[in-house]
Amino acid sequence: MKEVFNIKNVKKEFTLTVKLAFIFAVIFFLINGSYTLTSFLICISVSSLYSFGLGFGQGFLNDYLTYKWDWVKETNTRVWLGIIATILYTIPVILIIDYILFIVIQKNDVALFFKFPMIWQHIFWCFFSFGVSAFLHARDFMKEWKKSVTQESTQQQIVAKTETAKFETLKSQIDPHFLFNSLNVLTSLISENPHQAERFTTKLSKVYRYVLEQRNKELIPISEELQFAKVYMELLQMRFEDALEFDVPESISNSDLKIVPLSLQLLLENAVKHNVVSSSKPLKISIYEEDGFLKIRNNVNYKEAIGGKSTKVGLQNIADRYGLISDREIRIENNNKTFTVSLPLLQNIKNMIQTSEDFENSSYIKAVEKVEKIKEFYQNLITYLIFVPVFIFINLRFSPQFHWFYFPIFGWGIGVLFHGLEAYNYSLVLGKDWEERKIKELMDKDKY
Repeated sequence: MKEVFNIKNVKKEFTLTVKLAFIFAVIFFLINGSYTLTSFLICISVSSLYSFGLGFGQGFLNDYLTYKWDWVKETNTRVWLGIIATILYTIPVILIIDYILFIVIQKNDVALFFKFPMIWQHIFWCFFSFGVSAFLHARDFMKEWKKSVTQESTQQQIVAKTETAKFETLKSQIDPHFLFNSLNVLTSLISENPHQAERFTTKLSKVYRYVLEQRNKELIPISEELQFAKVYMELLQMRFEDALEFDVPESISNSDLKIVPLSLQLLLENAVKHNVVSSSKPLKISIYEEDGFLKIRNNVNYKEAIGGKSTKVGLQNIADRYGLISDREIRIENNNKTFTVSLPLLQNIKNMIQTSEDFENSSYIKAVEKVEKIKEFYQNLITYLIFVPVFIFINLRFSPQFHWFYFPIFGWGIGVLFHGLEAYNYSLVLGKDWEERKIKELMDKDKY
């Protein structure tokens, strides 16, 4: 929730109030029909008095209520408190402003202050103020809801991209070519060196067990990933023998540091995939910690069929996963002699990622539909409150003998009332949330 009563908010509310004062001054100037400089200055003064007395004050009242009661989490409470606070604030302020204008400045008789037609003036400004206030509350509501929806959308994006990254990572780990080559090595070792074949099988099973255990995690301790990388490299070394050299650290500076799981395996596999691995041109891979990064470096000797070209899907998957849980990015350096990927070492991140199951069981979609109804209700309410003073003004200005404005105000008001009841799922007969209770009741019956 946003802070209140700071310089930024004051400037924002002041700017908005000045704009409203000017807009209303122009409207009143055009309606007044006296197009003189003096008339315009009077309209500006009167509009500024009402705008700053009502709009400026209601703006801070709105900010304070939003600060205390969240629009999204406490919608009903925030709405009712907004209505009550606006009424309690608006009516006294309007009476004070009207008193200053009509009694102090215009020197009218105090006895006329609560008599017709002056009382219609109070009513007009009350409805007009309620319309402006409804606009301010609706604007704030939509801003807060948009922020909430953006966060929910970001979380859904996190789930989608994370699951995609997991799938791509897992797919690359259980690459048929890797498994096929491993089985070929195993087949040859069984006949040539049974003891080595046993070790190879053990390490291969560890690799795949680790993949299955870690694939659903967001972060894991760096020590576990390094231990896995060592086993994985030993497995590759059994396959390539002296054509592959590697250096994996035994420990790390801080045991609390974490890394995206299976990222090392993907980088190691890429190094083998894209470079020549032979006794005459051995592939040298080193893993080390430096400046808060875990760096994976290998010498560059691209295969002719590949020629240094790569789809970079694996690197992009790793980058996406880091981008979803941290503002730190992976770094890639290639000087045609060595290829280095630097992975950020992170602290434990809590409550950053929600699982897809959480979203499936959440009421996000239902909340979106409810807010759409509330938004439509606010649009209807704002339009109603804007047109009520217009009806009153037109009636009293052009046909004061017959007060016909009661009919549209009453008829439209009934429609707004029922629209609000529908938006907040309230029935005059069945009570609040009866629809949800009935649905739950029917669902419970279906279970038996």
